[in-house]
Amino acid sequence: MASTVTLEKTTTILSDDAGAVGSPKTTMRSRLLMKKGAAGGAKAKGRCCGHRCELVSYDKLPEFLKHNEFIVHHYRSEWPIKEALLSAFSIHNETINVWTHLIGFFVFLAFAVCAATVVPAEYESPHMATTGLGNITGNAVVLRSYYSADGAILASTMKAFRNVSVVETETATAAAVLSAAGGRVARWPFYAYLCGAMFCLLMSSACHLLACHSEHASYVFLRLDYAGITGLIVTSFYPLVYYTFLCNPFYQAVYLGFITVSGAAAVAVSLLPVFERPELRWARAALFACMGMSGLVPILHKLLVFGDRPEALLTTGYEMAMGAFYLAGVVVYATRVPERWMPGRFDLAGHSHQLFHVLVIAGAYAHYLAGLVYLGWRDMEGC
Repeated sequence: MASTVTLEKTTTILSDDAGAVGSPKTTMRSRLLMKKGAAGGAKAKGRCCGHRCELVSYDKLPEFLKHNEFIVHHYRSEWPIKEALLSAFSIHNETINVWTHLIGFFVFLAFAVCAATVVPAEYESPHMATTGLGNITGNAVVLRSYYSADGAILASTMKAFRNVSVVETETATAAAVLSAAGGRVARWPFYAYLCGAMFCLLMSSACHLLACHSEHASYVFLRLDYAGITGLIVTSFYPLVYYTFLCNPFYQAVYLGFITVSGAAAVAVSLLPVFERPELRWARAALFACMGMSGLVPILHKLLVFGDRPEALLTTGYEMAMGAFYLAGVVVYATRVPERWMPGRFDLAGHSHQLFHVLVIAGAYAHYLAGLVYLGWRDMEGC
């Protein structure tokens, strides 16, 4: 009965307003369809109602957010900026991606502050003037230099195993230059690496947090993310090349120039819209992997020239560990394991991109340790 009365009222109002006689059934259906269509459109636009935004599944995402079909649920789709920012403190399939690299950013910021304060203070210790070599060890926060009376004996022993050749002459020349400059080698390559690592981690975190806002935001933040990855790879070369070939400006300039130009080309390629397509995941992985693998050339060169130096062997060990972590991360990223094996099981935790983030931080930390050894080596002995 109530249904009939409602139908009659609706029909009467329409007849008065429009001045036309229509089918009540057709009119009612049109109104219902319009109401349903409007509600559906509002829901698709942001999936938000007031201050509440809901998570959606993969099949309800717009195309620009479809990157991994094996992550099935818990997506944010076209959320307002405020809600996207606040979602850092809620649970969704990007939460761990955001926090792994955001925490990593603050860790490397602490490393940079430490390198700028604690390390110089220890190197300027009065003991440095009386001993020839310090036993340099790095940990997560600080480089500790141990200077003792045994340092001169250790330095003499190690010197006996070096080649007394042109390298020895270059060593004496560069040592005199460094001594005149205050005994400390330039820090900018080490700081450049720390800045590159921080930029990469911060841009990655911002991308995972805010790319869900809109298609334009996704485009911008993905490009910043790719630029961050490129920056990390490029600046990783700087301590390796600069300190290894401190006394050979030609090779230093060649290697630094090559990796810098390669990085600029990679950033230019990443600006192309086609670069972010899911089917080109392997191409992106291959591009960054090839840039990283090109570091093998200066590392092999270093071993040929300084293969008898413990510092060269130790830094190479750290660099090999870094390469292994990065390579494992690239493989996991490209193959999308383990979520490929069990779609939907790793939506919130344990999927490939989260593992990729952890491996990147591990590799960056290994290279940080190598940088500390480089500083100790060159500060103590110059060339």
